[in-house]
Amino acid sequence: MPNGKPAGVKCVQLNEQLQCSIFLSPERPACCGGLQPSQEMCGTSGTAALHWLTILEQATLPEI
Repeated sequence: MPNGKPAGVKCVQLNEQLQCSIFLSPERPACCGGLQPSQEMCGTSGTAALHWLTILEQATLPEI
């Protein structure tokens, strides 16, 4: 997404299985590559992982 991804919006690079379609590509953004999976972040389900990502997005929103 050329101008970044707004919080709460699914990344355009995620496929139907919520897997990154550019995972091994040099075009993958540094912010994605910097995320390291952990039990805290991923939880026990995809729903839990998406919830954690939502918390991260909200915590890093720029102030207007």
